[in-house]
Amino acid sequence: MDDLSNPKEPLVQILRIIIRMAVRALAILMTIVVLWGVADVIMVLYQKLTTPPVMMLTITDILGLFGAFIAVLIAIEILSSIIIYLRDDVIYVKIVMATALMAISRKVIIMDFTQITADYVLAIAAVVLAMSVGYWLVVIKGSANGILDTNNIKELSEGG
Repeated sequence: MDDLSNPKEPLVQILRIIIRMAVRALAILMTIVVLWGVADVIMVLYQKLTTPPVMMLTITDILGLFGAFIAVLIAIEILSSIIIYLRDDVIYVKIVMATALMAISRKVIIMDFTQITADYVLAIAAVVLAMSVGYWLVVIKGSANGILDTNNIKELSEGG
């Protein structure tokens, strides 16, 4: 049997190098996305404020801008997760869950209730509830530093 669980195994070392290079590429791309998102928010805000009636925003415009702002914040959270992964070589579940909660909150904020069905609203509510309970479980039942490793999964599944 191969000794792939051994970190000194040459194949494992090569694979880790490849993964770290891929994660670095993702960090660079996400930085570009964040900068592009900020530029887009500035451009949309400028366009909305300079079109007649000048310096006036409608509720739809404001909700659209809120959505764009939150999308940039979500991208920043994803970038921070990537950077933490590069630094610590671990995924912090708390950050990932908080980012997911922020993403679903963005969906709720920009939701146009005139164009969606009640089933869709109930589905979004179920996702918000499930994500909130999951985040609570990670924060309260998880480890103090927010890392969910195999020991924490075992503790969570045993209810302790």
